[in-house]
Amino acid sequence: MLYSDGNAYDIWRALRELDGLDWHQVDESRGFWSIVKYADTDLVLRDTATFTSERGTLLDLLGTDDPAGGQQLAVTDPPQHTERQARLKKALASKAVDRQREAIRGKIVDLLEPLGDGGLFDFGAAMLALPMSVTGTMMDLPEEDWAWLSRLTTVCIAADDPEFQDDGGKEATLKSAHRELFGYFQDLMRHRRTVLGDDLLSVLISTEFEGRLMSASEIVANCYSLLLGANVTTPHAPTFVLAEFAGTDVLAEWAAHSEVNGTASEEALRWASPVNHVLRYATRDVEVRGTKIAEGDAVVAWLGAANRDEEVFENSHTFDIRRKPNKHLAFGIGPHYCVGHSVARVTVSVLFEELLGRYADFALAGTPERLVSNFASGYKHVPITARVRN
Repeated sequence: MLYSDGNAYDIWRALRELDGLDWHQVDESRGFWSIVKYADTDLVLRDTATFTSERGTLLDLLGTDDPAGGQQLAVTDPPQHTERQARLKKALASKAVDRQREAIRGKIVDLLEPLGDGGLFDFGAAMLALPMSVTGTMMDLPEEDWAWLSRLTTVCIAADDPEFQDDGGKEATLKSAHRELFGYFQDLMRHRRTVLGDDLLSVLISTEFEGRLMSASEIVANCYSLLLGANVTTPHAPTFVLAEFAGTDVLAEWAAHSEVNGTASEEALRWASPVNHVLRYATRDVEVRGTKIAEGDAVVAWLGAANRDEEVFENSHTFDIRRKPNKHLAFGIGPHYCVGHSVARVTVSVLFEELLGRYADFALAGTPERLVSNFASGYKHVPITARVRN
């Protein structure tokens, strides 16, 4: 399923109304069960013993075991996952990220500055650049590499999008992007080992696992995972809000009541649900919602569907800047809860503080363009205009 056209929300609503799960046959040998209810998603993502991530987590790899299984955090199950994640989790904890808040704010102010000229501003393109300016700083990556790295990671989540494809098509584009990213981090890792600092790459290099340091391939795989995670989640909550609510009362109400910035930012994450799916495989025969899932069957949890579940979110199809409680699953749940959630939350919150505090009268200056992807739900271009607040 691609999110560049059609209405996934209507499809998910119909699936939520079914008594059991729905099976999707992809071809003669491959298919998967769709998980669209909040409670079922919670079950599948928490029970790593029954639903493993180690064979792969993306539909693009359906039926093919992920070569990074057991090495990359995203495709490693507990207890190995828990041990590997511990130091990275500490480095990305709320208190650690709060110390970076003003540095993040500075990057955001710089990105938004052209909006003050009064002309057309591509908010979508600016937001696609945002995660790299934050993660690049925290990983101590050379600033001259950020734009290139941002494009490569976008390619990896949206290789179906013609704008990000090379002439050779999707598969050739992906191979080239992976080769360049992995080669880049291999070279950088060799250098950083001689000059360790307190950045995230140094944390990975110096982290011990099962009495040993992580191998080069493990370090590189997790660098890739960190960049990918940041580029999927962070840009698309803001772009959804501007693409869908510029010119409405939503932004004016939000700006007039700065005290709601926390709940409104969480609502933006729920509304966008940028990571639309995660893939798991059943390790044993099991029953979910009256449906028998056989050992080895693929199961896809649609986070965007769970975050609109009417049984959990009152008026789930309404954007409510004061929604509370808001136990959305935009970052997943369970052992694989996004390790970078604090970074993403701080970035999104500060982004809206600066955007709504400095500018007003937002209006669309063209038709927003969706990112063509079966994994990330977001916009790549959101042309807007605004004025500087007096």
